[in-house]
Amino acid sequence: MRSNAAIVGIGNTSYGNLPEHDSNSLAVWALKNALKDAGIDSNKIDGLVMHRVGNYQKICEMTGIDPEFISVQPSNGRMCGVSIQIAAQAIMTKQAKIIALIYGNDGRSAGAKYGGNTDRYDTAAEQLWFPYGMTSPGAVNALMFQRHSELYGTSSKDLGEIAVTIRNHAKFNPDAVMKKEISLEDHQSSKYICAPLRLLDYCLINDGGIAMIMTSNDRAIDYPKPPVFIRGFAQASSLAQGIVSEDFNWGPMNRVAQKVYPMADVQKSELDGLMIYDNFTPSIIFGLEGFGFCNVGEAGDYVKGNRFKLDGQYPLNTSGGHLSESYMQGWNLNIEAVRQIRGECGQRQIKNARNIQYIAPGPVTTSIIYGKEPT
Repeated sequence: MRSNAAIVGIGNTSYGNLPEHDSNSLAVWALKNALKDAGIDSNKIDGLVMHRVGNYQKICEMTGIDPEFISVQPSNGRMCGVSIQIAAQAIMTKQAKIIALIYGNDGRSAGAKYGGNTDRYDTAAEQLWFPYGMTSPGAVNALMFQRHSELYGTSSKDLGEIAVTIRNHAKFNPDAVMKKEISLEDHQSSKYICAPLRLLDYCLINDGGIAMIMTSNDRAIDYPKPPVFIRGFAQASSLAQGIVSEDFNWGPMNRVAQKVYPMADVQKSELDGLMIYDNFTPSIIFGLEGFGFCNVGEAGDYVKGNRFKLDGQYPLNTSGGHLSESYMQGWNLNIEAVRQIRGECGQRQIKNARNIQYIAPGPVTTSIIYGKEPT
């Protein structure tokens, strides 16, 4: 399969505590910015893909969009990559010419906790895990990381290397909620939330919205900003195992890796940056191993040094990601990939960025490779 889809507009809201907005208004705010970025009006949109937005009919009434193609995804963060791939497939099969992808999250002002006895965070976890106190994604990641530590010696300090690197990128991003520099000592002295994970291993629940405008490669050249091409995409799952994976979800990650690089016609050595879903720092460890950037059990050493800094081999989550910019369930990482390839990131700009990979490890693994040139 050869991709024929490109991003021609992106937009986001500010991030933080925005109690005057619900998910609908946040999504529309971001969409207005994306339409302005693409230089078009909403009446040009004939496809709509929505993630975590309250009401699709209300959105259409608010924006004046009558889509020929519409898709609405559940609230899980894993559905970010799924949403983008659905839109790309709709463009490639000519079900729509110009698709708006919109995301709105009022989690902070709505009091989202992602855990606790009264929270189900939209999974089947309550069937097997909740009666025993496993009531949050943080607890699941803590258990998986503890197993990784026992098997391979990975330490909390290794996680600290990730948190410090990503925070150092966030200080160059005016949209980031957390910009104050942190040290490895700060990480190690931060309180435990669910041992062995500490406060600085957790993402930031905030309000915000993000939108993207997608069209086909041939139409993409007609827009004011340079198009960013979706060179490859793939997904796989291990949902039957439940939320705690004994192999750290390496299985679906391996399968996605076998698909996404050939489709994009890109080798890992040709990547200029990585955007890895960092709801918790162990996700970076699991993702690097699952996609073959290092051998199984070696990611603790692999994250040390300069490799993931702005001048390193694979600058990582350069906007600050979920850990420091805001938890936008993958969407902020994807628009950061677009901005990097456009060369719009100022002090956090990756030099000569041409190919950037988005990776979402987990029971539903997705990956997208963005490029300056089409496949």
